[in-house]
Amino acid sequence: MAEREDDRKAPERTCVATREAKPVEELLRFVRAPDGTVVPDLKRELPGRGVWVTATADSVRLALKKKAFARGFKDGAISVDPALDASVRELLERQALAMLGFANKAGRVICGFAKVEAALAKEPVLALVEANDAGADGLRKLRQTATRLGKSSGLRVMSLFRSGQLDLALGRSNVVHAALLAGPVSAAFLARCDALARYEGVSGDGPPPTDAVGATVTGAGEPAGTDKA
Repeated sequence: MAEREDDRKAPERTCVATREAKPVEELLRFVRAPDGTVVPDLKRELPGRGVWVTATADSVRLALKKKAFARGFKDGAISVDPALDASVRELLERQALAMLGFANKAGRVICGFAKVEAALAKEPVLALVEANDAGADGLRKLRQTATRLGKSSGLRVMSLFRSGQLDLALGRSNVVHAALLAGPVSAAFLARCDALARYEGVSGDGPPPTDAVGATVTGAGEPAGTDKA
């Protein structure tokens, strides 16, 4: 029991892939399920011995390549999915989209180009949420609006998800442009986006607020297509 409590409560742990000691906030915890399968413990609350890896896809892949999970779980056989890095990404993505859904239910999400443009003038917009398979023209115009209204400073742009994913999270179709209004659940969504962006090795934000034309940041390997209405 003491070992399990120490594992979860220590302020720093050592990454089994890089052998660097880091704050636990910069690491992912993995545990061994009863069937021996190695599973991610994103909330750092599952029982059992934990193995820690720097919270990036590259580090998870390195741990797989070096067979570091087998060394970390010294006291029994394990089974490691060779696509564990992709599984972690999917979990991080699912967490972020679920939080976006909560923000929507709390009335903190406004969808549609015209409504987002109006919200920039009247509402405490914390961030723009943009489909990463849409064209750049709509986002460019929204940035120009924010700049004209003097609201571009501190305005974040999140473009980590496809339109279809936003549709499912928000319970509507053809979501391309959305405004995220300030609030605790909105901040929680952005924190999960930041974790996903760090994992993928991309920026969670668009270009600096003074740039009203620059392209939005997309998730690693995501395509850019034609903007919807």
